[in-house]
Amino acid sequence: MTKLSVNINKIATLRNARGGNVPDLLKVATDIQKFGAEGITIHPRPDERHIRYQDARDLKSIVYTEYNIEGNPEKSFIDLVLEIKPTQVTLVPDAVDDITSNAGWNTIKYGGFLTEIVQEFQRNGIRTSIFVDPVVEMIEGAKKIGTERIELYTEAFAHQHGLGNKGGIDPYVKAAVLANELGLGINAGHDLSLDNIQFFKQNIPGLLEVSIGHALIVESLYLGLDNVVNMYLQKLK
Repeated sequence: MTKLSVNINKIATLRNARGGNVPDLLKVATDIQKFGAEGITIHPRPDERHIRYQDARDLKSIVYTEYNIEGNPEKSFIDLVLEIKPTQVTLVPDAVDDITSNAGWNTIKYGGFLTEIVQEFQRNGIRTSIFVDPVVEMIEGAKKIGTERIELYTEAFAHQHGLGNKGGIDPYVKAAVLANELGLGINAGHDLSLDNIQFFKQNIPGLLEVSIGHALIVESLYLGLDNVVNMYLQKLK
């Protein structure tokens, strides 16, 4: 079975927009696990525009499933991860001013850099995953780095699937087959949603984990609106 790790960045964004502690990030993380999710993902950025570094620390005692921290391995991020020691760290090459992740690592160009970081996390008992595009050379490069897992960057798949192009899955199938042959665990994330997740799961052999945030939170808002609006109407009668 493929595990679902829920990215709660958007909960923090909503909280920060108003100030205070509503919604309560820690309660949401607790409830998401209670509802059945097998993991919690966060992606803190240096400007702390959604998840704050203190959130990452506070969640350590709350997350009893798998705790996955994503981010670009600059010094403050590395120090944070080594302090918290989550289940997994996912290395993502996002620039400071990126709105969201938009590319996987060039595991050949940055192989030496990533190898040192991966080894440091592994020495501390933290499973590592490297965010990559579904490109054969990048998968092979990830294997040479020594990471336990890769996370397939799925935006291109999601875009093509939305256009009705089922062939958009093909590079991901090829990448997954190779990863399995090389002994790399496979995670996936970015723009996966209720519309495309089942098709993706059915076609990717050995898919261990998906990390879903934006779509899941948006879908939760919309699918819950009917219920909440009518609850208000009932209170006002």
